[in-house]
Amino acid sequence: MLRKVLLLLAGLSMALMADTIKLDLNAIYPAKNLHTIGAQKYAELVKKYTNGSVNIVVHPGGSLIKGNPLKAVKDGTVAMTDMFIPFTAGGGKSFGISALPFIASSYDDAYRLYQISKPVYDATAKKWNQKILYAVSWPPSGIYTMHPLKTKEDFKGVKARTYDKNSANFVNMVGGSSVALPWGEVYSALQTGMVNSVLTSSASGKDGSFWEVLKYFTRISYAYPLQAVTINLDYWNSLTKEQQDAMLKAAKETEILQWQASKKEDEVAQKMLADNGIIISDPTPELKVALDEVAEKMLQEYLSDADDSIKAIFEEYRK
Repeated sequence: MLRKVLLLLAGLSMALMADTIKLDLNAIYPAKNLHTIGAQKYAELVKKYTNGSVNIVVHPGGSLIKGNPLKAVKDGTVAMTDMFIPFTAGGGKSFGISALPFIASSYDDAYRLYQISKPVYDATAKKWNQKILYAVSWPPSGIYTMHPLKTKEDFKGVKARTYDKNSANFVNMVGGSSVALPWGEVYSALQTGMVNSVLTSSASGKDGSFWEVLKYFTRISYAYPLQAVTINLDYWNSLTKEQQDAMLKAAKETEILQWQASKKEDEVAQKMLADNGIIISDPTPELKVALDEVAEKMLQEYLSDADDSIKAIFEEYRK
């Protein structure tokens, strides 16, 4: 740990002595992914608004981090990263908020929930020695299957790859079986039958060419989970006030652009899925009632041991 601290301080000193401060940003997804494109836009705006004094270098495909991105930024292994917030729910209960089922039913709902939750997100990030610069919703999560889902009973036999504890509990509670897998192993698992379903967005289904291995996409709008970009606080505090203000200005603009881009990506992805043979449908009224009952039970369980700051978020959101 001491060695990491010394290396971090040495890196900061070299950066401060240079005319341009270089910050490496680990981007989890490939270069053409929605969120990686957003990170690149952010880097360009930062360079513009700091007059070239801060140069963010984006590294796609998660090439800089093997393991928990939250911890990597905390320790200074990397200066910056993007991260799928629900995957880091272990860092704090608040990070699971955006992945609770059926809390948000539209992008407007999801954005409002995010705004109300921001102080709690920021407090959690600070405990992990980092600052959230901006966050953007993925397109809403639906469920891909080999057979249509019309009632709760149709979940019997569903073996779904899920993306966090909440989504795993949800699938199990509606009668299916959840399977934890890294994203890179999902396609091969579908080919072998290890899983026969995936709970994820239209965008991920497009990127994964799911029409080759699955037949149906039910738009249950399970959740609008957040992807965030963070920076290590030691690096952040080494910047001048002018540089920090410029980075925040760039973050605000990027966030607005990326929420719009997420909506557009959902439209483009659904069209590509349909054009390639995926049958897309909305949940039947019967299925929706059953899923809503499970979701409400999950929310009450989630809130049962939540602190007052998290409970206040839902009190405000449901006004």
